[in-house]
Amino acid sequence: MGRAAEVLGVTQAFLRALDATELLTPQRSAGGHRRYSRYQLRIAARVRQLVDDGNPLEGACRIVILEDQLTEAQRINTELRHTLDDQR
Repeated sequence: MGRAAEVLGVTQAFLRALDATELLTPQRSAGGHRRYSRYQLRIAARVRQLVDDGNPLEGACRIVILEDQLTEAQRINTELRHTLDDQR
């Protein structure tokens, strides 16, 4: 966790807060240390950017969730369009 906080330029408390909101659920090492994936670090960096821009933590987390859902919906939409085009 300490290394992740250092890389992101945030405090360990910030990462714990993201864990508490259940936005991030890091893996745990055998010793109980939090292990973050690169994807989770990108999410944490995006939340930090939104918080730095003046959004409350809860709002920033919701924005990130909605952005992720939108990206997934756009991906599915593109796949379905390709499938329809192939069937024509």
